[in-house]
Amino acid sequence: MENFSLILAIVVVTALAFDFTNGFHDTANAMATTISTGAMKPKAAVAMSAVLNLVGAFLSVEVANTISKGLVNEDGIQPEVIFAALVGAILWNLLTWLVGLPSSSSHALMGGLIGATIASAGAGAVHGDVLVTKVLIPAIAAPLVAGLAAMLASRLTYKLGKNANGEAAKKGYRTGQIASAGLVSLAHGTNDAQKTMGIITLALVAGGAVAPDSDPPTWVILSAGLAIALGTYLGGWRIIRTMGKGLTDLQPQQGFAAQTSAATVILASSHLGFSLSTTHSVSGSVMGAGLGRKGGVVRWSTATRMFVAWGLTLPAAALVAAIAEYVTSFGTWGTAFVAVFLVASSAAIWVVSRRQVIDHTNVNDTNGTEEPADVVTTAITAVTPPPTGTVEEPDTEPAPTATV
Repeated sequence: MENFSLILAIVVVTALAFDFTNGFHDTANAMATTISTGAMKPKAAVAMSAVLNLVGAFLSVEVANTISKGLVNEDGIQPEVIFAALVGAILWNLLTWLVGLPSSSSHALMGGLIGATIASAGAGAVHGDVLVTKVLIPAIAAPLVAGLAAMLASRLTYKLGKNANGEAAKKGYRTGQIASAGLVSLAHGTNDAQKTMGIITLALVAGGAVAPDSDPPTWVILSAGLAIALGTYLGGWRIIRTMGKGLTDLQPQQGFAAQTSAATVILASSHLGFSLSTTHSVSGSVMGAGLGRKGGVVRWSTATRMFVAWGLTLPAAALVAAIAEYVTSFGTWGTAFVAVFLVASSAAIWVVSRRQVIDHTNVNDTNGTEEPADVVTTAITAVTPPPTGTVEEPDTEPAPTATV
């Protein structure tokens, strides 16, 4: 019993560590455009995002229930399986953070859970219908829906604001960016913090600490919310820089449209219990907003690298988790070995990251590395007519652009 209690405690701590990495990994989703356009100072932006992530964690438990009750069969799942799943998710999050790649923490967690479950109990223990309807389909639909909404919203915004005073409009849109960024942060808390709640609740059920089909206990909700908020406050500056200069060029009008569209999609998905990737939603909305302005561009070579990473996330995390589950199956020493490996690998990644420090003081530096628009973007721009009667660019001095 003592050994079992220790294992369960290790699982809970590891789950909160994943939640922490989720926080700094996904800060860019809410704040990259706001920081890049200068609407908010970097430290103030991540502080606001952290608070709203914590608030969002208390608004719903539908996504947590999808993970704890629906994705895998609770019968026969031991805490060691969940520990192995978290190892796969954490290592993928840290590796992609190191290279500044905005991949999906959600899919890393889903992949880890699926891989460890299959290694332990076989493919039959994964509920394929839930995986398809509440994970895979939303993964494909979310960026498309958010992108289309952001493109239409951007065009509408330019049309409605064509006669607005330049400086007043600029100030208004920056204020709108702050509000919409806050909404994205709130939505992120309602979706991503719940994934850790679901994992911890699943571990508690597996360990017999709570009854099957239970909702997350209050202490689980609070601890998960605090962990993701702390990670958000420390800021994933590497990924913020990538999202802030590599994907498209946005003006404040487009940033406002992109963030509002993404927040709407995320909040709706949380209400329906879809385990949505906020990274996919925000990236899709940013690309849609980029195409919503006459002359706007999307750097498709950068987008393609993101798409490849998205496709690799679930299987890569699943493979690492399956290997970790195999090692933990040898008993206490196997679990201890995996734990030491996780700590050592995390420390090594952090040491490597110190070779080129990126923080709030240099997150907006470009160093001349911006990628020019490619042939595909040029062709799309050439054949895409602006909306009738729309004035795409203001007559006065244009608002400064932010590359996202």
